[in-house]
Amino acid sequence: MTDAILVMVTAPTADKAAEIARTLVEEGLAACGNVVPGLRSIYRWEGQVHDEPEVLLLLKTRAPHFEALRERVLQVHPYQCPEVLRLDVADGHAPYLRWIGDNVRPTP
Repeated sequence: MTDAILVMVTAPTADKAAEIARTLVEEGLAACGNVVPGLRSIYRWEGQVHDEPEVLLLLKTRAPHFEALRERVLQVHPYQCPEVLRLDVADGHAPYLRWIGDNVRPTP
């Protein structure tokens, strides 16, 4: 069993996603952030259907850091209602899971 989690965040540009990732990694809230370009998001917002390019940010951290990470994303994200989704990691490569734990700040 692990307390590693994956957090998905969409952003309007790769630069904005990288800025968010760098902030979270520098502050010890995430061990790693992957910027995945090339999304096309189709969604309803304020009664209208939108079709926009976006970027996916995948963040690796530990469950005890999720609340602080979510709050920090909300502070630095340009969207009014950003996507911040937590996915629990059931299992994985043990050395990588340890690396995640070793590269975030100590558990609060």
